[in-house]
Amino acid sequence: MAVPSLRDLLDRNQVVLAEGAIIERVRRNPLVPLNPFVADATLVSDQRGRLLLTRLHREYIDIARDAGLPALVLTSTWRASRERLERAGLPLSVNDDSAKMMNEVRNWYRGYSSSIVIGGLIGPKGDAYKPATALPADAAYRYHKPQVEALAFSGVDFLIASTLPALTEALGIARAMAETGMPYILSFITRPDGALLDGNLLASAIRAVGEAARPRPLGVMLNCVHPETGRQALAGLAGTPDLRRQVIGLQANASRRAPGRLDGSDETDSGDPEEFGREMAALRRDYGLRILGGCCGTDGRHIRAVAEALARS
Repeated sequence: MAVPSLRDLLDRNQVVLAEGAIIERVRRNPLVPLNPFVADATLVSDQRGRLLLTRLHREYIDIARDAGLPALVLTSTWRASRERLERAGLPLSVNDDSAKMMNEVRNWYRGYSSSIVIGGLIGPKGDAYKPATALPADAAYRYHKPQVEALAFSGVDFLIASTLPALTEALGIARAMAETGMPYILSFITRPDGALLDGNLLASAIRAVGEAARPRPLGVMLNCVHPETGRQALAGLAGTPDLRRQVIGLQANASRRAPGRLDGSDETDSGDPEEFGREMAALRRDYGLRILGGCCGTDGRHIRAVAEALARS
């Protein structure tokens, strides 16, 4: 089987359909508890947890396959940094275990497997919704480098740092990812005014990342924001079309509530899946986004609605 390339899939297809929420959906299952240090990273080695993760990923992949679109899925490693794993009494090889599980999921699809791309996922060290907890650039490079290298050798197709609240930590992550030679993506949370949570303008962040790391990222994404917030951020780049084209995707929240208010909430705000699908397809039409998926509050209904809205557009 040929190894899928995200760049090739983007070149050959107008849209790649990314998965929706995973950790949040696991959190709602009382039979499969999340680890307080590393979230869902331990579930790969737990029979019940592994079955749940496999079912969720396959639900999203099935939707993409049935819609005739490529699928993008991510490893369960958002909190699997070396420091967090040590606190949980676990080895860094947890990252490799997650990548192997995702490759097993992909191989199940036989002919369609070449249309499934796997991203090695990392997250910020601290609270994704509190930019004051973000690391300075050099400290971020040292902190994230072990996990970045572990994922680079694990069998994933690209690297992605997601739910980033601040530019400084993103700069360090970008340097570590660039050194692997693998394609990589940085995904930010933005405010309604289009700035990152730390106040840096999205345009400034895109420029700074491009200057800090070689090779540059494959692109920048937004995640953990409502589609309307994503639209506002993209509108803020209207005067810089070269920078706007570097924003290649959005994994959006179903809820219009601020991301920090959704984190750890007892109830899931799923919004209106059909409206979500229409808004995401409109972002593809108006701003040329190439990767569309979900984050907090989303499930198979939302990703299916995106696929159906894309088919109508």
